[in-house]
Amino acid sequence: MRVTLQRVKSANVSVAGAVIGQIQRGLVLFVGIAPTDTAAEFTKMANKIAKLRIFEDDQEKMNLNVQQVGGQILSISQFTLYADTRKGNRPSFTAAAKPDQAEAGYLAFNFILASLLAQPVRTGKFGADMTVMAVNDGPVTINLEVSHD
Repeated sequence: MRVTLQRVKSANVSVAGAVIGQIQRGLVLFVGIAPTDTAAEFTKMANKIAKLRIFEDDQEKMNLNVQQVGGQILSISQFTLYADTRKGNRPSFTAAAKPDQAEAGYLAFNFILASLLAQPVRTGKFGADMTVMAVNDGPVTINLEVSHD
């Protein structure tokens, strides 16, 4: 499982010009699912994100997590995180989970994360052509990956 996250001041996701998910301060997650990912990976990633201390405290040090600052989460499915560009100029996406499996994993991950944070996780629409707008804060962008132990 791979997630690229961005700390944001605000963000939204639209499909066909209509905003379907929106947050203020918090995190935008771009979520990629591999065919071998299980509930263990989803739980490990959700715990990492919930506890990740990337928000500044009153001494301007990154010491606070998203809950501690009252932040929100916007989660976007993104199979392109599994792009393989080692050969040629056209990416291969064979390392990404097939759509049915990826959607189930994406939904499970969002459910686990929402349960940990005790708040809803806003989302895009799986498989849709989406427009994501974000006002980055910092900017802070971090790539996370969990795999089978």
